[in-house]
Amino acid sequence: MEHKNPKGTVFKEKILNSKFVVYTIIVCIVSITIFALSKIGFVLIPFAIFVKTIFLPIILAGICFYLFNPLIDFLEKIGVKRMISILILYIVIIGVIAVIISSVIPPLTAQIQSLIDNIPQFSHDIQETVRKVSHNKYVEKGMQSINTDIEKISKNVSGYLSKFVAGFSQGVLSFVGTVTEIVLSIAVLPFILFYLLKDGKKLPAYIVKFLPNQTRPEAKQILSDMNHALSSYIRGQVFVALCIGILLFIGYLIIGLDYALLLAIIAMVTNVVPYLGPIIAISPAIIIAFISSPFMLLKLAIVWVIVQLLEGKLISPQIMGKTLHIHPITVIFVILTAGNLFGIIGIILAVPGYAILKVIVTHLYQFIRLRSNMYSDAKIVTNEARVTIRPKHEE
Repeated sequence: MEHKNPKGTVFKEKILNSKFVVYTIIVCIVSITIFALSKIGFVLIPFAIFVKTIFLPIILAGICFYLFNPLIDFLEKIGVKRMISILILYIVIIGVIAVIISSVIPPLTAQIQSLIDNIPQFSHDIQETVRKVSHNKYVEKGMQSINTDIEKISKNVSGYLSKFVAGFSQGVLSFVGTVTEIVLSIAVLPFILFYLLKDGKKLPAYIVKFLPNQTRPEAKQILSDMNHALSSYIRGQVFVALCIGILLFIGYLIIGLDYALLLAIIAMVTNVVPYLGPIIAISPAIIIAFISSPFMLLKLAIVWVIVQLLEGKLISPQIMGKTLHIHPITVIFVILTAGNLFGIIGIILAVPGYAILKVIVTHLYQFIRLRSNMYSDAKIVTNEARVTIRPKHEE
């Protein structure tokens, strides 16, 4: 005699264990939440202002924490107390800042001011160079053979370059404004960094205490993987950018390019962004070299090729390796999307943010897979896991 399943069991097997139903419910919940937040956004304005105020200092403190924490851990392992290690670190940082202020800031400020003052002349020189090139007899013959209006092209190129130079000047001013904002954030940075270095190791355990007992192992693993991904990326990108900045500064000095220090610092800062950073960094250098002479443009190309070869074949493989395991196409799409959504901050934080999201989604997938019947091999994996942890007296 066949026994019919209770209605509750049928509902559980046909509805709750259906991938389509579960995913639909998740999408509906997320959509309703987003819709509700869009209607009560005014309630979140004070919270948004608070987050915006503390966002930059916390980000800077986090970067400094991942850079300096290994040194503090090393000093602690060899017997130096953690508080004394932090004090030594602060003394060294103050000394380095003093050297930078005395030796780097004055020439950098002079180069920035000189560049801003010479922008009108640069625009005129670019237009004059384009006019001379367009009136070259060989260029004229080539253009006439393809029925192209030389004057029109000359005006269009001149106008485009003028707009580009004007935009670059605004970019320089924006860069200076960003540096000013960073300097203001640095005022509170030492205090945040001090407590991160002092109690940072206790933070994961403190967060895990608020979670249910059965989810704590997975939460600890997620936090550990997130910490590893962030630390590897931040240290790697900062050291690679620093190496590129130093190499380009040396190369610019060798070829005699104007504003060598400023262009090298711009390249160092923009190289924090993977793939797109070098393209952004070389643009102002190309303009300066183009104004100087075609031969300077050739020397600039040689320097960039050498630096990029060193970075791609030697520096990045040794420092970065394959730490994040993210495909280059994925990185480019993530950067472009984050840039359109959040601007320059989105571009800088796109890759580490994606790395954190990838860790969370990966562990969430494994969590659901092992604790539901939505996947055919879930029971098998669970049973195998149980067999491996059986007590010895049961074997």
